[in-house]
Amino acid sequence: MTANRPLRADAVRNRRLLLAAAADEFAERGMDASVADIARRAGVGKGTVFRHFATKDDLIAAIVLDRIDELNAVGEKLLGATDPGTALLEFLTAAAQQRQQRDLSFLHAAGEPSAEVTRVRERMYATVHQLVDRARDHGAVRADVTGDDIILLMCAPNYVASYVPDASPDLWRRYLAIIFDGLRPQGAHPLPHPPPATL
Repeated sequence: MTANRPLRADAVRNRRLLLAAAADEFAERGMDASVADIARRAGVGKGTVFRHFATKDDLIAAIVLDRIDELNAVGEKLLGATDPGTALLEFLTAAAQQRQQRDLSFLHAAGEPSAEVTRVRERMYATVHQLVDRARDHGAVRADVTGDDIILLMCAPNYVASYVPDASPDLWRRYLAIIFDGLRPQGAHPLPHPPPATL
């Protein structure tokens, strides 16, 4: 049993390398990125890719699950924070940092999510709603802001910064600060449109 532990550790390491390499390869080449290129980038053989992920769709789903699980862990931990306003800002910061570290825009062309991705994403959405409810109940954000508003704003800082050629890697922080100031109740004006239907 002890002899198997290094193999399990290697498998975990290879899976992590593959997910990072695949995300980078898809970001650069889109959905046409080949398994051979992903394997080469990760420093493993094609067989290793298929041992972890039977199809390219499985690999894409794993990238999505990995990112959502990471945000879920952050959000669920922040639900216990004593300052709900700071907790919500920390969650939005973590979401923006994740997107800044790796371009995930290729996922928009990935097709319908799997049942597992849908389940985990809905869990994250529920966490976001709880974070917003807590912040709103404590007067840290305006009363007319909803969880769905925040879900839609999660990508906004990086999206805006992506339009600036040769932008500083930290430019997204400027726009996150503007967004969060807009969420505060101080000086808020009524919003001109109702929130979207539940996502």
